[in-house]
Amino acid sequence: MTHDTGPAGAGPVRPPDLSERVVGSKTIYKGSYLTFRIDTVERTDGSRAQREVVGHPGAVAILAIDDEARVLMVRQHRAPAGRILLEIPAGTLDIDQDSGAIEDPDLAAPRELEEETGYRAGSLRLLTSFWTAPGFATELMHLYLATDLRPADADRIGPDEDERLELERVPVSEALDAVERGEIADAKSILALLWLDRLRRGAGG
Repeated sequence: MTHDTGPAGAGPVRPPDLSERVVGSKTIYKGSYLTFRIDTVERTDGSRAQREVVGHPGAVAILAIDDEARVLMVRQHRAPAGRILLEIPAGTLDIDQDSGAIEDPDLAAPRELEEETGYRAGSLRLLTSFWTAPGFATELMHLYLATDLRPADADRIGPDEDERLELERVPVSEALDAVERGEIADAKSILALLWLDRLRRGAGG
């Protein structure tokens, strides 16, 4: 990464300080896991502005690959999108109602995988973490790669009561084609599948 340079011989121009600090905050709604607030921020030049923020505890997403090179995905209706989407398994981090502590993503990932697919992973590793909508939300999503999959036993953890999911096993090549055709339109799933394609190419796959 480079910065603009000044006149010849002057060297690089020092980038501006773009940082902001929160000097006031007003919560306008608090739900079961989301909060909606208006922050007042102050820039380094002393000017102020307001930011509308959706507070979110964070989430996990799981790129689960079976022994036949198929991606475990779930089809479900998404009310904000107004349509049924095909996505990789994912879920919000739990919040302790007493302490307010947020769940460790390493503990949430295997639970969400089992809840949404009925499978457990022999290997589960973090690939990356990313902000889903940094312009207005605090959600940081943690993406895991799950392999060595096996069906959960009779004590399987099932989906939440308000979730209606249909499990699909999609060959990796077909999933990537679906991304290119725009049939998979969920951001976390697109990112995960393109990351998988990168891993396969790096491994000579």
